[in-house]
Amino acid sequence: MHYTIIIKILCIRFHMRRINFTLCYNFMCMKKLIFQNLVLSAVLLTGCAEAASPAAPAVQTFQNVTIDSGFDTVITLVEQTSDQEAFQAHYDTMCEQFSRYNSLFDIYNTYEGIASLKTINDSAGIAPVAVSEEVIDMLEQAKEICDLSDGAFDITMGSLLQVWHRYREDGLAANEQGKRGTLPDPAELEAAASHRGFEHVIIDREAGTVFIDDARVSLDAGGIAKGFSAERTARVLEQDGAMHAAVNAGGNNRTIGAKADGSPWNVGIQNPDGQGSLFVVRVTGTNSFVTSGDYERYYIAEGDVKLHHIIDPATNMPADRYRSVTIITPDSGAADALSTALFVLPYEEGEALLKKYTEKTGDPAEAIWIMAKDKAQDAPHTHRLGQYTIAWTDGLEGSLVWN
Repeated sequence: MHYTIIIKILCIRFHMRRINFTLCYNFMCMKKLIFQNLVLSAVLLTGCAEAASPAAPAVQTFQNVTIDSGFDTVITLVEQTSDQEAFQAHYDTMCEQFSRYNSLFDIYNTYEGIASLKTINDSAGIAPVAVSEEVIDMLEQAKEICDLSDGAFDITMGSLLQVWHRYREDGLAANEQGKRGTLPDPAELEAAASHRGFEHVIIDREAGTVFIDDARVSLDAGGIAKGFSAERTARVLEQDGAMHAAVNAGGNNRTIGAKADGSPWNVGIQNPDGQGSLFVVRVTGTNSFVTSGDYERYYIAEGDVKLHHIIDPATNMPADRYRSVTIITPDSGAADALSTALFVLPYEEGEALLKKYTEKTGDPAEAIWIMAKDKAQDAPHTHRLGQYTIAWTDGLEGSLVWN
């Protein structure tokens, strides 16, 4: 069921081992991501131990949350350190970084003095746009995953996604009134889908410009922008001295180093049909955990059809093979894009994509698929859990803890 939480001057104080923080929300509406983000953060810290020596201050776990730093999501920083002032500085940096990246990758709003993806889209077929190096870096990473996945992940299909966005907004409004939304006309989808392809996106790194040569081709980086931003933000925090930390951007988790006591990070994988985690993944050191699922940003259409936001380029329709796919790999931008690609691909093709990515980059990449039991696909490692079948890649054998 799609719903929102209305929060009115609500202050919640949390005490969790050495976590001690206060959240104050003033007359704001946020999706259930607030609850989910706090649950994931709590799971992330499970089993953490403090480290201290007679000659040094005790290591503590600090946590703070922002709900207004962009990407329409809750963003959390957890850090184990003995320096509270350093943590606060890292938190402030995280908020500033995400706000800036939100401006760069926004396709709906214009920001004074900032050349964003919207600027590029608005200039399609007209003129190149001078952009920041980060925009070019993101586009090149997106193109790399697009090429490796044979187009299963493609941020140039913005025109198609705009059609779906319009129908989803109308559908959500109808659902709130107890009515059903409508399905897009297949001809309308096909017309929009015919205008896509990275061959239309001319990236000139030397000149620092991006030009779309087809006025109807549009960029939508929703499948990579948040992960890319989490990755770049985490790198800045590492440079600023963060050693044992984790950034959680609406479920996009990027860890920094190991926990202070060397124990594994515990990341909860969302239950597609409920709140909280279905099971936990235990991984040591720096990694990214990104999940794509059908349980966010959806509406119910006529015939009680659930239409979510992850569109299969092969069908122009929401992909329906899985309930969610989680990617675990060091780079959060790649994890974000790969989770989208694997969500639309059959199991064997998704596993092959991970191997191609590892061969090209040298980074390990693992995956977890959650499937309805009646849509289970053959895989070497599977587990039945309630109404789901869960599959995972070889590198995660022994890392999953069942609730």
